[in-house]
Amino acid sequence: MKRKIMRATIFAVAAAAILTLSSCGYNRLQALEEQVFRSFGDLEAQLQRRYDLIPNLVETVKGYADREQETLVAVTEARSRVGSIQAGPDIVDDPEKLAQFQEAQGELSSALSRLLVVTENYPELKADQGFLDLQNQLEGTENRIAVARQRYNEAVQSFNTSIRRFPESLTNNLMLNLERKEYFQASSGADEAPSVDF
Repeated sequence: MKRKIMRATIFAVAAAAILTLSSCGYNRLQALEEQVFRSFGDLEAQLQRRYDLIPNLVETVKGYADREQETLVAVTEARSRVGSIQAGPDIVDDPEKLAQFQEAQGELSSALSRLLVVTENYPELKADQGFLDLQNQLEGTENRIAVARQRYNEAVQSFNTSIRRFPESLTNNLMLNLERKEYFQASSGADEAPSVDF
C-alpha cells in the first residue's frame, strides 16, 4: 500500500512539474530569441545586397560624372566603413556594436542619396539603361531593407515583451538570463529630407 501511495505521489509531482515547465515559457523565449537572430540575419542579407550593388553604381556614374569625384569618394569610403564592421547575430546583444553598425549604415545611405542627387545633373546618365537598372535594383533593395528593419524591430519587441511578462520573466530570471535586445534605430538626420539642388 505504501508503495502505491509513493508511486502515486511521484507521478503527481512529475505531472505537476511537467505542467509547470510546459507553461513557464522556456521554449518560447528560446524561439523568440532565435527569431530576433533570424530577423537580423535577413536584414544583414539585404544590407549585403546593397553593399554589393554599390561598386557597379559608382562605376556607371563615374563614366558620366568625372567631375563629381567628391561624392563618388564619399560613397566608396562609406561602403568601406560598412565593410570593416564585423556583424553577426551576436551584434544584437551588444548595444555599442549595434550603434556603430547602424551609424555606418546611415552614413552609407546618406552618401547614396547624395550620389543619386548628383546624377540628376546628367541627362544622358539618367537615360542609360544600365544606370536605370542599377537605380531600380538599389531602390528595390532600400525597400527590402526598410521591411527587414521593421521585421527585426517587431521580433525584438516580441522578445523584449516576453522576457518582462510573467511567467516568462520568472523563467528568464531563474534559468536563462537573456538580455533585452536593442532596436534598429534610424540614423541621425534621417528625419530630414535630402536636399535636391540643381
